[in-house]
Amino acid sequence: METDAKEEACRCHQKHMPRDEKLKRDLGSRINRAVGQLNGIRQMIEDDRYCGDVLTQLAAVQSAVKAISREVMKDHLETCVVERVQAGDVEAVDEVMALFKKFM
Repeated sequence: METDAKEEACRCHQKHMPRDEKLKRDLGSRINRAVGQLNGIRQMIEDDRYCGDVLTQLAAVQSAVKAISREVMKDHLETCVVERVQAGDVEAVDEVMALFKKFM
């Protein structure tokens, strides 16, 4: 019961088809690199580094996060969405469109 309330509060759901282990490792590595970059940027700000250098690093992190998002979206389309559409749940298309809007 607690899990259902938690999922509803954050709108999180468990995948029916687990992610491929290789994909999990790849995404984990990419996320760790982005976190490392963000920690470096925090240090740059604390050290009063040149704004242009900070902005360059922020652009790099944005690019890294977008790449992670594309990989997760690809996995979502290939697994969750296909599964839902095959089961007759055409509302999955509306969900995908709403997700695309968040990234455009």
